[in-house]
Amino acid sequence: MPFSKVRDVTLHYRVFGQTGPWLALITGGRRGFNEFIPFAEKIAAKGFQVLLHDRRNTGASDVLIAGQDGEEEIWADDLAVLLDQLGASPAFIGGTSSGARLSMLYNQRHPQNVKGLLLMRVTGGDFAAGRLPETYYGQFIKAAQQGGMKAVCDHEQYQERIQANPSNLPRLMAMDPKEYIRVMEHWLSIFLRGPRKPVLGMEDDVMRAIKVPTIVIPGNDKTHASVNGIAAASLIPNSILFQLPLEDQDVAVLPFSDWEPHEATLAHVLTEFMNKVLQSASH
Repeated sequence: MPFSKVRDVTLHYRVFGQTGPWLALITGGRRGFNEFIPFAEKIAAKGFQVLLHDRRNTGASDVLIAGQDGEEEIWADDLAVLLDQLGASPAFIGGTSSGARLSMLYNQRHPQNVKGLLLMRVTGGDFAAGRLPETYYGQFIKAAQQGGMKAVCDHEQYQERIQANPSNLPRLMAMDPKEYIRVMEHWLSIFLRGPRKPVLGMEDDVMRAIKVPTIVIPGNDKTHASVNGIAAASLIPNSILFQLPLEDQDVAVLPFSDWEPHEATLAHVLTEFMNKVLQSASH
């Protein structure tokens, strides 16, 4: 498994494909990249190099609860360094759910490094805004308040990160619970900034200012309601909206694996989009 030292952490990553333009594909939530491997393989087979990486605090990468920027801003800057290390900038940047929001944030912070944006299952709306702060931060703040760092490390999500990267356990257990709570509350406050829709935490003016070619593929659950993806596409200048033949489901969140029957279609649509962008840039 390839690892790379990126700023103050070690990140786990994989590259699919030997030659061709680069695409950094970012998973959703706080999950590692394994769920994207079959999809990345399909895109790589069409002549692209696809980077998957576990963001810090996810998957097999280092957990480091520290930083003055928001967690997603830190993720964006980590990705910029990793792409530079691989000689992959500028690249197409894309993702699903929080990976879509991170793609837009990356474009905001590193516009010179972006060839185009691929935004799938955009997160937004009142339901997502009510659910995700607790999912991402609130439950772990409560664990630290009630049981210190042992309670944090005993949580199922942290157990997964410790099993994938055993060095995370001593690093977390050495942390002062008060400092952990302070950083997590800081990240939560940043996460709560901005509007609820169409994209959670993303100002409309930021989307209107996107200049790179963009394709938007809406989701179909309550966290990724199609209406928010459609609205996001309407705000991004000259973006392309592509909708899978899916009805919105009355469930909190569907895993990306639920789209497995449509992965071949998605890979075709996205590679066609990227090839057209590359052709336009060469003229």
